[in-house]
Amino acid sequence: MTNLRIPGPIPVPEDILETMSTQMINHRGPKFKDILYRATDGLKKVFMTDNDVFILASSGTGAMEAAVTNTLSPGERVLCASIGSFGDRFGSIAEIFGAQVTKLNFEQGTAVDIDTLRRALDSDPDITSVLVTHNETNTGVTNDLEAIAKVVKTEFNKLLLVDGISSVCSIPLKTDEWGLDVVATASQKGWMLPPGLAFISMSERAWHASQSSKMPKLYFDLTKYKEYYDIGQPPWTPNLSAIFALDFALGKLLEEGIEEVWRRHSSIARMTREGIVNIGLSVFPDEQIASNTVTAVRSPAGVDADNLRSVVLKNHDVVLAGAYGELKGKMFRIGHLGYVTPEEINEMLVAIEEALQEVC
Repeated sequence: MTNLRIPGPIPVPEDILETMSTQMINHRGPKFKDILYRATDGLKKVFMTDNDVFILASSGTGAMEAAVTNTLSPGERVLCASIGSFGDRFGSIAEIFGAQVTKLNFEQGTAVDIDTLRRALDSDPDITSVLVTHNETNTGVTNDLEAIAKVVKTEFNKLLLVDGISSVCSIPLKTDEWGLDVVATASQKGWMLPPGLAFISMSERAWHASQSSKMPKLYFDLTKYKEYYDIGQPPWTPNLSAIFALDFALGKLLEEGIEEVWRRHSSIARMTREGIVNIGLSVFPDEQIASNTVTAVRSPAGVDADNLRSVVLKNHDVVLAGAYGELKGKMFRIGHLGYVTPEEINEMLVAIEEALQEVC
């Protein structure tokens, strides 16, 4: 069986896969209403919020688009604090819909510098909102979102939109306690689910912003989701099979306890990083900011990372992820989010060590 070690899609446990085979139901009937309300209540517990949370039939990028189009207007000044490819994507979405985006880019492999963020906001009082990615999977870096929120919310009173696609459910994120206005995430990450669903939360301040938002929207118009949620329905045809799986997976996650889920991800991440160092490789970012959902690994000098990944796949049936942009060929990435066993990590580490002997 293939050992899929990429940062999404992730291997889905068998009992969750079986739940997806449940026969279809009327998505405008009472049975779906029960599932929708139960699953949404579960999502709120994981998001740690009393805010509205909605289930979208889309990828995480759809939820990022929804975050932008439901709160911003063309011409609005927005700051995008980016530490990699997915932070850049957030800013690009806002630009495409007409926002005036100031891109605050940090060196890849580093986190958002709080003092630099503070200076950027101080230098442009017309900025209304800040976009940030909590966990950048291209570089294996987790931002200090709590510290970012303190600056954005407490010091400058701006709207804060968060890409939590690879962090919610796997890395500590406390929506209400930290004052996060919009948080977007997706099913194919730590939720133990296949791709096809995205989840998004909206604070009262986000709803206030939505009242004046002039960006075009239809499928991702969250006012429609709120209107239909009140009668226990989705505005559009949902991904029923994935929602059956979500309902079941949430039961497992909440039974385990979200803080225990965080600890489990932390333990597996630490095991992965230590294993990488023990076979003579180095982790791309500093340990203090290293992600607990994906480990970015520097390829040894003279070794093309993509060639190494090919050997690992061909000879050991272990799938590793490549890097994007300027890091392509210089680094590979290991996904360890969702339900991952120590045995799977050990198997992967052995595969990498043996492949290194072949390519070096």
